[in-house]
Amino acid sequence: MIANLIWSALLIVPIAVFCYTFVNRKLFWIFLIISLLGIFLPRSFFDNIQLGKSGGVYKKIGVRFVNRFTQNGDIINALIRKRYPEYKVISPGQSSIVKLISQTYMFEKFHCILFLFFSMTIVYAFTEGYFIWAFVFLISNIVYNVYPAFLQQYIRARLKVFQKRAER
Repeated sequence: MIANLIWSALLIVPIAVFCYTFVNRKLFWIFLIISLLGIFLPRSFFDNIQLGKSGGVYKKIGVRFVNRFTQNGDIINALIRKRYPEYKVISPGQSSIVKLISQTYMFEKFHCILFLFFSMTIVYAFTEGYFIWAFVFLISNIVYNVYPAFLQQYIRARLKVFQKRAER
């Protein structure tokens, strides 16, 4: 959780400061409402934008590296296993896998909502001549929303392999 808190502070605080300082309140609310409409996107939408059915494509673009530093990533899991050697991310049985797959959709939806908000703010910053801000938000959007969404897709692809094995 601490990793998420640090990433969130580093990448959301600048956009919050920018919006508070430079964005008209009415426009801010329009951006926010449009972004929140992402809540209504169905799972099929996320299935259709998934890059690959296996982990290969995600490994090539560095998602596995990013997974090391996330809340449920390799480093945190290794620390947990050090203290609790019997710890497993996936418990035996179908319900654990189904729960984790559902969680990936929820996290991807969260990052999609923020992706929309960041994107509209980037366009606004660029059109208003705030080029440095636009660039900072572009990088932030990739780091904080695009890669985490790809990570959820990667996890889901791997979980579906486990799910097929569990069904046998």
